[in-house]
Amino acid sequence: MNNTPLHFAAPWSTALVVVSVTVTLLFAGVAGAALFLPVPTAWLRWTMLILPPVLLAVCALGAVRGYTLERGMLWIHRPLRVTGLPLTGLRACTWDPEATRNSLRLFGNGGLFAFTGLFWNRRLGRYRMYATDLRRAVVLRFTDHTVVISPDRPEEFVRAVQACTGIR
Repeated sequence: MNNTPLHFAAPWSTALVVVSVTVTLLFAGVAGAALFLPVPTAWLRWTMLILPPVLLAVCALGAVRGYTLERGMLWIHRPLRVTGLPLTGLRACTWDPEATRNSLRLFGNGGLFAFTGLFWNRRLGRYRMYATDLRRAVVLRFTDHTVVISPDRPEEFVRAVQACTGIR
């Protein structure tokens, strides 16, 4: 790969859109209920008013907006930060739409604006995920960890990583 950065979008799957819209509406309903319906305690009312928007904001800030490959690094773009992942120690890079099937979430977000955090399944073991469309899952296997992402052009992403790192 040359020194020109390659950018990949992180498109949302239908499931991610449905979950994100549904939860957002549900949280708005909880906050609205706290404003317009009788609530037994002031503590509960404030919790219903504050917790939903805080959770939405935290999850929205963890959303994945895209990826950039540049000089042996994978940059994961999020609303207020960029996470860098060095490609040193990479053993394999494959597109596998079934990679995350039957996964357990160990810690993180399982579908509100993104799929991020630590997950586990029999096939991959423990892995970190920064994804928005599980059918576009690209598995990056390093010597000591595994990462799953979901670029808009998974086959092109895999080819670019292979060219950049020399792996197959």
